[in-house]
Amino acid sequence: MKSEWNEQNLSEIIDFNPKEKLQKGKIATKIAMEDIQPFCRDITHKEFSKYSGGAKFKNFDTLMARITPCLENGKIAQVRCLKEGEVGFGSTEYIILRAKNNIADPDFIYYLATSQKIRNIAIKSMVGSSGRQRVQLDVLKDTKLSIPSYTEQRKIGKILSSIDNKIELNRAINKNLSS
Repeated sequence: MKSEWNEQNLSEIIDFNPKEKLQKGKIATKIAMEDIQPFCRDITHKEFSKYSGGAKFKNFDTLMARITPCLENGKIAQVRCLKEGEVGFGSTEYIILRAKNNIADPDFIYYLATSQKIRNIAIKSMVGSSGRQRVQLDVLKDTKLSIPSYTEQRKIGKILSSIDNKIELNRAINKNLSS
């Protein structure tokens, strides 16, 4: 079977910063920038706080730091810690990437975002004063890449996700043993 990959803009497979509703003052799950560990899919800490602003997201969205040096340091994570249907919030310095339904696989989008290729494109697009540079979102949206079919994305995402699942299980075992 021949693999078919098609040139597409990222905006064709990803909803960037999708709109979510969260009432100001409502207590909700907050994921701060410091809660994201470099090059680690899973978010190991969250808190509950009154929503007063910031990026809003749901489970299986990818949080990508858009500010220097957080992006260079690999602060990209996939949200998996919310209740079903829950909307969480966090830093205004996140770019939220949501896989378009039946077009892109959420796991594939996470691993694509962590790839050196996407990170380099994002880092090279940064503008602003030294030390406070931010990714230009339009550059990411307009980035053209060869993208596999939805079926292949799911296979790729499943394989890579199974590795991260094993890492998380080992982390939990180690934490339990050290207690």
